Amino acid sequence: MTKIIVLGASGRMGSQILGLAAKDKSLDVVGALESAKHAALGKKTPGGVPITSDLQALKGRAQAAIDFTIPAATIANLEILSGWKNTGVVIGTTGFSDKEKGWIKDFSKKMSIVFSPNMSLGVNLMLRLVNEAAKILGGYKIDISETHHVHKKDAPSGTALALAEQIPHKVEIKSIREGEVVGEHTVTLSTGGEQLELKHIAHSRDAFAAGALAAAKWVAGKKPGLYTMKDVLWG
Repeated sequence: MTKIIVLGASGRMGSQILGLAAKDKSLDVVGALESAKHAALGKKTPGGVPITSDLQALKGRAQAAIDFTIPAATIANLEILSGWKNTGVVIGTTGFSDKEKGWIKDFSKKMSIVFSPNMSLGVNLMLRLVNEAAKILGGYKIDISETHHVHKKDAPSGTALALAEQIPHKVEIKSIREGEVVGEHTVTLSTGGEQLELKHIAHSRDAFAAGALAAAKWVAGKKPGLYTMKDVLWG
């Protein structure tokens, strides 16, 4: 059984992760964290774990921590977790600056970290397909569009940026924020004669939550290093 901590417990992703974890007999949620003075403090998760704000109090109790917070909070959490032994971290937070990404890389020298802008199997397969398509269809015009709910703070999305990284030249990214859209990403490759679209639609956050939990199980006990969902899914 893998013992885990969930950081950002009352957020959209944190709540989804805790809901799935409560049904998974191979997982034991030993901590659910929110920021100090958060309205959710004291409430209980679907598995009956009280939401607290003191991460350090959980030292030595978990094999993995899942962080879906905000960049500044994630870095602060890594500062604490990096002092623990044998606790891997799964980072699903997006919107990091290049400097913050550098700090995450530095932390990974002494702890195991799975860092991915998107945890779903479908999106990670899409990254592979876009990379291959961009190589084969080198002369095609490539555009990326992404749509998310109005509450999402970063634009373009981390997934859109990851898709752009699979393409050997700069591409335009169109970001739309409307309604309660979970997440849609489309990569369009076109010439005057034809058009190819690779599209992923997330119907619920379960796809991301399930991937994050799989990553937590995988990263537990791994040697220090910076890993991605490619490592989790395909080794």
